[in-house]
Amino acid sequence: MSELINNSTERKKKLKELILKLHSGESEQKVRQELLVSLSQIPYGEVVEVEQELISEGLPEQEILKLCDAHSAVLEGNVDLSAIKQYPDGHPVDVLVHENKELIKVADNIKELVTDIANSNEPVGETNIFKLRGLFNSLFDVDKHYQRKEYLLFPFLEKLGITGPPKVMWGKHDEIRELIKGSIELLQTPEITKDELLASAELILLPAIKGVVDMTRKEEEILLPMSLDALTEADWYEIHKQSLEIGFCLYDPQIDWQPEWIQNSRLHELNKTSENIQLPSGSFSVEELLAILNTLPIDMTFVDKSDKVKYFSQGEERIFQRNRAILNRDVRHCHPPASAHIVDKIIDDFRTGKASRAPFRISKDGKMIHIEYFALRNDKGEYLGTLEVSHNVTVYRDLEGEQRILSYSK
Repeated sequence: MSELINNSTERKKKLKELILKLHSGESEQKVRQELLVSLSQIPYGEVVEVEQELISEGLPEQEILKLCDAHSAVLEGNVDLSAIKQYPDGHPVDVLVHENKELIKVADNIKELVTDIANSNEPVGETNIFKLRGLFNSLFDVDKHYQRKEYLLFPFLEKLGITGPPKVMWGKHDEIRELIKGSIELLQTPEITKDELLASAELILLPAIKGVVDMTRKEEEILLPMSLDALTEADWYEIHKQSLEIGFCLYDPQIDWQPEWIQNSRLHELNKTSENIQLPSGSFSVEELLAILNTLPIDMTFVDKSDKVKYFSQGEERIFQRNRAILNRDVRHCHPPASAHIVDKIIDDFRTGKASRAPFRISKDGKMIHIEYFALRNDKGEYLGTLEVSHNVTVYRDLEGEQRILSYSK
């Protein structure tokens, strides 16, 4: 066995040599064995530097993209994370890591369900198809996770000259998105047979979840440690402030992280106040408007004209639980797969002007709940989105006589 290389320059030279062997067709197993013998643990920063150097030296980004999975498989478990910087709860890196845990749970559930279907002597069944479709709808929430990387994190890295890894990773994001979209389309195929499903699982369903899980490792072993080293606290705060605009993935951060210098600054105090929102019939401060929306005895959810959930009220007694992970999620993915086609129909009728409201009522926990969808339009009649309003109307059903304001007492 040769001696392990401890010199950074020589280590990077050897790593580059191994990656180029993959490029020339050498087997992953053989290259991994050579890596274990000669390199053992590799600092995460050196992996990034080598990838950047290969692109600078002319290896096409598309070629590195094709090598990405093999590259990752060879390095698995051999990246040295001992020097990674610590980060507080609620920090953008903390949020990404928590989201990864949730994504892995969904991926595990999909894999387990596919295995159960394969081992069963029964036909696949509509129930299992609906379960799979729901799980893949949840998995597609990874799109928000990837968008926050692409539009918030990557620009800061690119300003520092770190361009190779973000481009390669973005390419993998797009591949994974297409696999998940393809899986969802497949699971919408009418009367798909068990044999067809299992054949497709090998081609698209399982590669989709493998892509998601592998990406979590690439982030936590390479991208995030490197980013913690490269970005300033002010950079991370900018990322944090803009994250909610894109939305969170299967996880609602419980802590609103802020650096100490923000918490202690006069600017922080000024940011807590704002000018009034002026409307044609009056005005509110943000604080007043928030109090009004959260005091109304109804649940409200706003879906914009692109069918993305943009807002929900946060009253004390919610009828349906919501958390911020649904923000910027396609509204169809927020409903059970069995009712997704009804949601489609309502939105289409609203968008075309065929309808402007759609009322429903259900019994829930012994209560009568009235649910109504309203089309929102501007003064030109143009469709702006849909408002969902849910109201516990149980108490109103038994009302008799009058109770006037003069009878008020406490």
